[in-house]
Amino acid sequence: MSVTVSGRLPDEVYDVVVVGAGVVGAAIARELARYPLRTALVEASSDVGDGTSKANTAILHTGFDAVPGSLEARLVREGRDRLAAYAEECGIPVEPIGALLVAWDEEQLAALPALARKAAHNGYRRTRTVTAVELREREPHLAPGARGALEVPDESIVCPWTTTLAYATQAVRSGVDLHLNCRVREVTEGSAQTRPRTRKQAQKQTPHLLATTRGRLRARWLVNAAGLYADAFDRLLGHTDFTVTPRRGQLIVFDKAARSLVGHILLPVPTALGKGVLVSPTVYGNVMLGPTAEDLDDKHATGSTADGLAFLRKKGRRIMPELLEEEVTAVYAGLRAATEHDDYAIRSHPEQRYVTVGGIRSTGLTASMAIAAHVVELLTEAGAEVGTAADLVPVTMPNLGEAFPRPYQRAELIAADPAYGALVCHCERVSRGEIRDALAADIPPSSPEGLRRRTRALGGRCQGFYCGADVRALFDTPGADAPAPGAEAAR
Repeated sequence: MSVTVSGRLPDEVYDVVVVGAGVVGAAIARELARYPLRTALVEASSDVGDGTSKANTAILHTGFDAVPGSLEARLVREGRDRLAAYAEECGIPVEPIGALLVAWDEEQLAALPALARKAAHNGYRRTRTVTAVELREREPHLAPGARGALEVPDESIVCPWTTTLAYATQAVRSGVDLHLNCRVREVTEGSAQTRPRTRKQAQKQTPHLLATTRGRLRARWLVNAAGLYADAFDRLLGHTDFTVTPRRGQLIVFDKAARSLVGHILLPVPTALGKGVLVSPTVYGNVMLGPTAEDLDDKHATGSTADGLAFLRKKGRRIMPELLEEEVTAVYAGLRAATEHDDYAIRSHPEQRYVTVGGIRSTGLTASMAIAAHVVELLTEAGAEVGTAADLVPVTMPNLGEAFPRPYQRAELIAADPAYGALVCHCERVSRGEIRDALAADIPPSSPEGLRRRTRALGGRCQGFYCGADVRALFDTPGADAPAPGAEAAR
């Protein structure tokens, strides 16, 4: 196993190369790590989860409103169960707070029964209609005028940063090579797939040759999980099945003092553009308002706009006026990989020894583990000799969620290593020990922003005004603090 960020790439032929280390690509690499394969995960950025995945709305979906019969509906349903179990196993924070689809007029109220039937078609049968009176009792801070709601009790909030990092970490620990700063520029196809009967015959096939910003990479099989650039990579292999239109979602994050205002994920009745503007708690203790849904041409347009924020504030005032009186902690925007299709664009091209995984929208976080299993099935059906699955090296991730004990609250951990009691970021209660551990991890952050996603340092109310210098000093001198004897056992 290895994690490389610079220098030339290994001179070997990988069995599978996965392009794109977002939540889906990392999940695929993790799934492939269960098999006796030489697998590489390559990423254009300097960190995993640095594209669409880092700006996910952080909801673990039930799939109640997916298109019935679609691949997305099935994979979201299966993926939710897989990810919920995985999160419990390795410490990813998840809170099952439930969702309420709020109807604000008679037309929306009349649409709720159809949404309940749609959920049932998707295998989710726990929706329930909530009257206006009950809705007011359960969400007393809602604006006046709500006519009722559809309850979806199993919708949850989750940490998207830890999920991607957990997948990638487990993949690397189980033998996958992770190559960062490795953008693929060209692909020279290897010999066509002719269904070799033995692994030895398969090894004689000419591999694909990938020209990257760090040199050449060879692979027998390719998996395209390039997110916003999945269509561009697909075209390198001669396909025009779909076009990615970046859909910008701007969001406003409110201070933790707003958390008591909201008990559930508050959703509007969905439209063709998505779920619309929602109000949702986060596992970090904040409240989020958003996202917008702006179809753009620029795949780099992740900046917020005055018009977008004004639109969100207008929507937020209609949903929960008191929320707009709270302090804003952060504003950010992410791009979703929308396509012209109503479903995921997951395609197998056996003759090219190639699988493309495109059009993965915001549900991709929830569906990620099921998508990964589906991709391995497609590879096998196409003739890839994957071998027999084995157990993976387990991982335990640091907890970033407020609903579970954080290091500064754990006396036994602090007794074993006082660094866990020495707070550096006071807004988010992040200790020196957590920062040290993140910098020494299998996949360390490449920037203070990456450190924020691993620890929450710099992500609080002051946005690094008070702790920024100390955090950056620790980032620039990793390894300066060594853990006290016994600290690992205490964790």
